[in-house]
Amino acid sequence: MIGLIPLRPQPQAWLWRSVLSPFAERYCEYLVDTGYAARTINIYVRCVAHFAYWLTTHRIAVASVEDRLVCSFVNDHLRRCTCPDPIPRGRADVNAALRHLLVVMGACAVPRFLRAESDSVQQEVCRFTDHLKDVCGLAECTRYQRGRIIRDFLHQSFGRKHIDMELLTIRDIRRFVTHYPDGCKAGAAHVAGVTLRSYLRFRTMQYNDEVEELIAAVPNVAGWRLAALPETLSDAAIGQFLNSFDRATASSLRDYAMARCLADLGLRAAEVVQIQLDDLNWREGTLQIRRTKSRRGYIIPLPEPTGHALADYIRLGRRATTTSRAVFVRHYAPADLPLGTGRVHKAVHDAYVRCGWTDRSGTHLLRHSIARRLLRSGSSLKEVADVLRHQSIDTTAIYTKIDLRSLEAVALPWPGCKS
Repeated sequence: MIGLIPLRPQPQAWLWRSVLSPFAERYCEYLVDTGYAARTINIYVRCVAHFAYWLTTHRIAVASVEDRLVCSFVNDHLRRCTCPDPIPRGRADVNAALRHLLVVMGACAVPRFLRAESDSVQQEVCRFTDHLKDVCGLAECTRYQRGRIIRDFLHQSFGRKHIDMELLTIRDIRRFVTHYPDGCKAGAAHVAGVTLRSYLRFRTMQYNDEVEELIAAVPNVAGWRLAALPETLSDAAIGQFLNSFDRATASSLRDYAMARCLADLGLRAAEVVQIQLDDLNWREGTLQIRRTKSRRGYIIPLPEPTGHALADYIRLGRRATTTSRAVFVRHYAPADLPLGTGRVHKAVHDAYVRCGWTDRSGTHLLRHSIARRLLRSGSSLKEVADVLRHQSIDTTAIYTKIDLRSLEAVALPWPGCKS
């Protein structure tokens, strides 16, 4: 055992005499390498020792250690645990420790939103999301959203029973779309319908299910894409937003650099977290966007303020020992892992709160603001489409509604008023 992690004789014996003993040393090294403090490592190792004692008591083989077994231990055993002290019994610590154990063991962890579902629902949703990734090429956040919708559909339709498409009726399909979720807007119901059609087509491809009538029964939700005005920020508001980052710590330098990428380049959150060190060409002043929503790569110019923000973070905030090639990484344990889009959204949301904008949310507000600034400066719609990397100019047409100067030039007098 690594000397950094002193254990009492009893937990140490539980761990070294269990089926988990081959993974004990590797587990400790994993926690040290990912930046956990010595006290946290000690707690996590004792949690694993508790789990090892439970495995030994119930004579469970190491091959059976997987996500569902961990859920059973955390949700069922801890509530009535009578194992001898000293052992930690806190659900949060035990769950976190065993999630790391699954990573070290190479076990495939089930996504969090599926852990309470039956085996059949878990397997079906995982197969569907794999299809969305390998065949449809959808982004991770989109796969997550659609996986949750199909989980709810299967849970509502079959519960814990075996999934059988022949038991579904047209009424089941319509009820799900029109009531998902309760009180939702038209956009959410539309996404539920699109997802359900995609899932039924997946069943046709994978299992040759005859579900044509069910696909035709999915209702179309009324919605007008160009009905609403895109919300934007003024130049002064953008300046206030960027000045709200103090840039005194490594995390604030990172968040400021991400905010610059959003506000100056119009990147999506998923594109920001995918930036690699190799994508930055400092000599030519360009940034390569390898994967976008349209699954196309682009090379875009890097504005000077954005370049300075990225350089300051890489030089002053990013650890020199970081092995990940991703530009934006975690600074706390598990350290040096690439960030997810959730951290980008949180950084932007926190900046909105600091500015006193409690009624605003989302990173797309900054993207919309770039379109407004370009139109006000005289850029054409095609130029805006190129900056935002839209495949079709029809997508960019929504911004014509916020170009008030151009609209005033072509507006007709109101009927009955003086010209």
